[in-house]
Amino acid sequence: MAFITANWNPLGEAFYRKTELYEMCWNLRDGLRDSLVATAPYGGPIALLREPHRRSPSSRPQLEIYFSSGVSVASFPWKSGPVVHLGWTVSDELLCIQEDGSVLIYDLFGSFKRHFNMGLEVVQSQVLEAKVFHSPYGTGIAIVTGSSRFTLATNIEDLKLRRLPEVPGLQGKPSSWLVLSQDRQTKVLLSVGPDLFILDNTACTAVVPPGLSPQAGNIIQMSVSFSYKYLALFTDTGHLWTGSSNLQDKLSEVETKKSTPPRQMVWCRRPKSQQPSVVLMWDKLLMVAGVCQDTIQFPIEDPCVLVGELDGVRIISSSSQELLQEVPLVCQDIFKIASMAPGALLLEAHREYEKSSQKADEYLREIKEQSMLGEAVRQCVEAAGHEYDSNTQKSLLRAASFGKCFLTDFNPDVFVATCRELRVLNAVRESAVGLPLTFTQFKQMTLQVLIDRLVYRQFYPLAIEICRYLKIPDYQGVSRVLKHWASCKVQQKDLTDEAIAKAVCMKVGDSPGVSYSHIAAKAYECGRTELAIKLLDFEARSGEQVPLLLKMKRSQLALSKAVESGDTDLVYTVVTYLKNEMNRGDFFMTLRNQPVALSLYRKFCKLQEQDTLKDLYNQDDDHQELANFYVTASYREKRLESRLSLLQSAVDEYNKAKNEFSVKATEDEIRLLRFQRRLDDEKGAGLLGLSLQGTMEALLALGLNKQAEQLYRDFRVPDKRYWWLKLRSLAEKEEWEELEKFSKSKKSPIGYLAFVEVCVKSNNKYEAKKYVSKVTPEQKVKAHLAISDLEGAADAAIERKNESEIGVVLSRCSTNDRLLMDKLNRARNSIAKK
Repeated sequence: MAFITANWNPLGEAFYRKTELYEMCWNLRDGLRDSLVATAPYGGPIALLREPHRRSPSSRPQLEIYFSSGVSVASFPWKSGPVVHLGWTVSDELLCIQEDGSVLIYDLFGSFKRHFNMGLEVVQSQVLEAKVFHSPYGTGIAIVTGSSRFTLATNIEDLKLRRLPEVPGLQGKPSSWLVLSQDRQTKVLLSVGPDLFILDNTACTAVVPPGLSPQAGNIIQMSVSFSYKYLALFTDTGHLWTGSSNLQDKLSEVETKKSTPPRQMVWCRRPKSQQPSVVLMWDKLLMVAGVCQDTIQFPIEDPCVLVGELDGVRIISSSSQELLQEVPLVCQDIFKIASMAPGALLLEAHREYEKSSQKADEYLREIKEQSMLGEAVRQCVEAAGHEYDSNTQKSLLRAASFGKCFLTDFNPDVFVATCRELRVLNAVRESAVGLPLTFTQFKQMTLQVLIDRLVYRQFYPLAIEICRYLKIPDYQGVSRVLKHWASCKVQQKDLTDEAIAKAVCMKVGDSPGVSYSHIAAKAYECGRTELAIKLLDFEARSGEQVPLLLKMKRSQLALSKAVESGDTDLVYTVVTYLKNEMNRGDFFMTLRNQPVALSLYRKFCKLQEQDTLKDLYNQDDDHQELANFYVTASYREKRLESRLSLLQSAVDEYNKAKNEFSVKATEDEIRLLRFQRRLDDEKGAGLLGLSLQGTMEALLALGLNKQAEQLYRDFRVPDKRYWWLKLRSLAEKEEWEELEKFSKSKKSPIGYLAFVEVCVKSNNKYEAKKYVSKVTPEQKVKAHLAISDLEGAADAAIERKNESEIGVVLSRCSTNDRLLMDKLNRARNSIAKK
């Protein structure tokens, strides 16, 4: 195991190691010298703004973007203004901050996305320095201008600029400064000579680091840890002070014996580690300083860039990339020379087992005697996760697998998950992919974000394989990858619309969670309208098709799709859009080609837009419906002349429609209105607007019998209706003599039973009896029962020999009518015998 610990360097109670991640694929002629460099954490991309070659001073700077392994992604000449700072957002977008305060944003592939400005006053005073930082709010930017003022934006996605207070005595830029994110607040910490100040929204406050030696001198370099928990200060006398970022506690103070400021100073600390340390870099030296007075020093030959990570520091040079980190405690326990930790013994046991040596049994016995076999397996699994070399991973996992065979209650979930996750990590660490994530970073990032990053880098096959391998649900995994792939596919200008549509359909199919309308929208944004329409044909949900078709000005097709869907709300949506976008004539012509839409629009107009409905009927020469429209409109008119005019228009349209029945009915309506107006003028009867029956009832109620007779004759009111109306009117007014005269005027068309019932209803059985004798034999029983004459009803039922009528009379008898009941029963029995 000695070769594993060969590159371990002790510092205090911990060891530090450098692990080679890549031999860089790029070919930089001048290395990283004279270049502005930006590197993203979590194994993110690298951006270089390279100054033009000295031999061609007229050429422009070159902006180059690489994956972490040095694989080139994009390169283009920089044509904008002087750049002060480069930085990456949390979503791997490149921020280019210029002297005039403009911030240009590019995606990973060098495509310009958008820009914004850090304020008008920055244009005049210019940006001296800028920093990009990450906080719980997102990606932020802080700048210091030529007027020695700081401006802060905590989230560039929701840009709100904050101008911080002035710093007393500050001329130009400070000696050193950085951004702190503490307690959900973002502040600026700066040094002016030996003094420290904290700038927040309201004030500039002087602070003093606890325990800093008075002889320390001026603070010329500062660094905050990845988690913003720790702070490091470097002075011009070579003192390195470390402590908490809230300046409440001191960790250490180290004399580096270097008076020149380091080119970079970055924290190097593992989560949960008790020994934070700082990495300082000069031109030829890399130094690791911890809480003790000792340091680790590494010589360097080429210019390097340090990238602070969650659990270490990446060191990038023109030729290689390494990871400097504290050796995890579990790895120390296993690989440390002469270690007796359970994991170390289990690893040695497995090595001996592979040699077929009996020593394997001795090691196992020793572990079992201590009841530490489960702990040994756990240590090997955990250590495998922290190792970058795949052979070391395999050795540890095989040892763990060997050990768990001797456990009866071992839960294999962690072992299986670690094996799967390491396989994924090894795949994304490949140079072609260039994501050198550690196990700790992967756990912090989460699998979902890793998939997102692979998709963003357009490693679609790898992302799909990982999703399937880890059995991620489709809507979170494969479908989401396919959706992004299709959105990029439609932007390929070298393929025809037909070829792209076919490829997308074959690849995506009916994958759950993939919306063809979303893909079509991307195609439309790229100016490929015909491709968008072809893709929409694969969209099963009409509600997703129609809005995009309307946006693309394909209103006819949108209306057809809405009608095919059978969704009336969707049809109304399209019709409303067409009405607002088209002139009236084209709108009506469009609806004529869609009968369903036209019918729905007519229903809408009947409730909301009567005038539009009239225009529709005129447009279609629909005389019948136009006439109906005039009739309906007449009922809403209060002025008689207007109503008569509308009814006359209805007559004209009914004539054109050759509807003789409606013509006659409408003409009768006109005559009735004129008749009502004449009576209103002569008698003040107040009949205007009543129906024919209502007018008749009103005339009879008012005693205008002659006028009622005239209405009866002129409008050919059916005899039965007239007799009923007059009969009820006379009974309600208790004009019994007139009622009797009316009954004798001619034979009643409604029968005399009606006279009986009307009189009974008016509580006048005496008058009712006069008409009982006139009713037909079939109505005799009902007539007698109406006046409560049970004997007469019984005689009539027996005379008719009708069992059902006898039964009706019996049901009306009480216990006091015993004789009558016997009579009826005898009659019914007699009828039954026959």
